[in-house]
Amino acid sequence: MTAPLGGAGAAVARWRSLRTGLLGMPPTAVAGRRPGTVAVFGHALLSLLAGAVALLPLGVQLLLVLVLYGVVDPGPYDDSWGGPTRAGAWLAHFLVGLPLAAAVLAALIGMAAVHQRLTRHLDGERGPLWLLPTVLLMAVAGAALFVAWTHQI
Repeated sequence: MTAPLGGAGAAVARWRSLRTGLLGMPPTAVAGRRPGTVAVFGHALLSLLAGAVALLPLGVQLLLVLVLYGVVDPGPYDDSWGGPTRAGAWLAHFLVGLPLAAAVLAALIGMAAVHQRLTRHLDGERGPLWLLPTVLLMAVAGAALFVAWTHQI
């Protein structure tokens, strides 16, 4: 958040180095176009929204990997999927969790692609018209999912 304090150039350089160094994307800077302070600050806010939304599927992925059904539910397992034994219930819930894990990974890949396109905007490229509404829709949907999840606990 150094953009409002006059550090817009340094912030752009950090995002650009992350994209080119970490992701291996080629530099795409358009000659003669530099983003202003407002554009960099707006990008920082949109990146913060996208990053917060990405924590939701990441948390789901961690729960799928770390939490075993038999630890969460002490039993009895007579009415559980895969019951009446703990091993059967765990196996059934594990097999249901596998496609969910794949869906979560696909969601994370999609979110990374959206953020990568968002960062290319700092190089002076014109982004697609759907990019800003998509990031805002992701933020609203993520907030709604988080609120619904906290109400069911």
